[in-house]
Amino acid sequence: MKYYIRQGGKILAVLLLSAAGSVPYCFATVETFTDESSGLISWKAQHPGFSLQFIQLLPDYVRAVYGARGLPQEVVELMAGYCVFGTIIKNESADVLGYRVADWHYFTADGQSHPVKTKTQWLKEWQDMGVAFRWSLLPDEQQFSAGDWSQGFTTLPLAPGTTFKLGYQWTQQGKTYNGTFEQLQCAADKSPDE
Repeated sequence: MKYYIRQGGKILAVLLLSAAGSVPYCFATVETFTDESSGLISWKAQHPGFSLQFIQLLPDYVRAVYGARGLPQEVVELMAGYCVFGTIIKNESADVLGYRVADWHYFTADGQSHPVKTKTQWLKEWQDMGVAFRWSLLPDEQQFSAGDWSQGFTTLPLAPGTTFKLGYQWTQQGKTYNGTFEQLQCAADKSPDE
């Protein structure tokens, strides 16, 4: 597989189909946006009929979200200790589209692949802490009809400011595709404008 990347605000990644029997990679345009008021960054991968966006969230924002729900301080700080992204998935095709978070992996600087923690895993951990709360996290998996979309938090056990690669999969018209964000970055501990 090869990447051809054009620098600037818009990055065009041309991904070649992998060997027969493997999951194909799909053409993607990855755009990076910086919020002028907060300095926070978001990344959006646009594939034919499918888009996936990751939006940096500050630890203090995560604390506010979970603290406002009356969750125990232990849970609030646990969540704020993760690298958290607001995640938006859209089906922009006329076909059924689906994803499974269990098929997503992030890669640390040492090249090691790690699974992304799913909503089901979080719910079990919260239940073991005596908390019955289901809201906020990206669903483990979904099937979308044309025009459907979903959102929720994606969490990774990475330090603030960490840069990493994230691989994701989705299905469309009965085929499974792979995509990659080459350089996502966890939000800093504090807003860049502070």
